[in-house]
Amino acid sequence: MTLQEIISSIESLPTEERDYLFEFLCQQRIENRRVEILANAQEVMQAFKDGTAHRGSVDDLIADLLGDDDGSCLE
Repeated sequence: MTLQEIISSIESLPTEERDYLFEFLCQQRIENRRVEILANAQEVMQAFKDGTAHRGSVDDLIADLLGDDDGSCLE
């Protein structure tokens, strides 16, 4: 099925079924996001355990993102 066919099928549903589908999709997105957050948290915790996590200030983070090792771009 193409996306347009799916949309057409949804549009033909009764209001109650569309509402149910909307709630179902919202709950699926929430659950998927929870799984992503959990995986990210586990990755960060493992990095801390391995000693590979970096710590620093916000300025350190910005300098790292900009590739500015001495922080001179922040002055």
